[in-house]
Amino acid sequence: MGRRKAVWGARVILALFVFSGSAAAQETQAPPPDQPTQVSDRAVNVSQPDFTLVSLPTTLRMPRNKWYFRVTHRFTRPLGEGNFDDLLADFFGFDSAAIVGLELRYGIWDGVQIGIHRTSNRTIQFFGQGNVLRQGDGFPLGIDAVATAEGLDNFSENYGAAFGAIVSRELNRRGAVYVEPIFVVNAAELAREPLPLDDHTFMIGLGARVRLWSTGWYVVGEWAPRVAGYDPGTDHGSLAIEGRAGGHSFQINFSTSFATTYGQLARGGFGGSDDWYIGFNITRKFF
Repeated sequence: MGRRKAVWGARVILALFVFSGSAAAQETQAPPPDQPTQVSDRAVNVSQPDFTLVSLPTTLRMPRNKWYFRVTHRFTRPLGEGNFDDLLADFFGFDSAAIVGLELRYGIWDGVQIGIHRTSNRTIQFFGQGNVLRQGDGFPLGIDAVATAEGLDNFSENYGAAFGAIVSRELNRRGAVYVEPIFVVNAAELAREPLPLDDHTFMIGLGARVRLWSTGWYVVGEWAPRVAGYDPGTDHGSLAIEGRAGGHSFQINFSTSFATTYGQLARGGFGGSDDWYIGFNITRKFF
């Protein structure tokens, strides 16, 4: 099963980069003024307007000494539970309980950021992310390195960590695609489960953000298949519609899990592949 996932993951990766290469080639005659190496990190990057897709990170650079705040909200009622009248009575899931996450990021240097993310089930994740290579000047990709430390009950028990890379390809002013190999240490321990033979998880995050014409609206998608190790439940996947206004961004998303940390992504969804949940993200850049 893991080998089949790896094969399909490789096919998706290849298709994404073939598409990105053809889209970039069509616009080489007139490079846009906001190529990554031609503007300040404080300027709006319309191809990468935010530091996350839905739950997976992007390679958007954080300016030095600047702040960013994010609220994640995941309602816990499966949208497919009961009939349509039941869903309508629950106001499309908005009446259900929710898992809320609060996140704060800070730029310690240009392109290097640290942060903390806490969810209402008392999971805390500390993280650091740094730009390794920036797309532009003949280099076709952006590459970041990311590392996290995660713990349950306000970081007092069941510890884990994650290490990975974020590889992006901006499609000029049309959006960006992403491939993110991530290794999660102690994934089963973070799920509060008896340790199986494979406690760790290797997953490959795949994602895209596509700009709708020349507007501040985007369609966002991501998928995080576990290709080796601990992989209960169903793989995390999300689809979203997102609007940007100045330094603010608001996103309505539909996901197969409540995951907003790497340990939660490794755990996957609690129901079957037909269980989807509504949620939203609200973000604010302080620059």
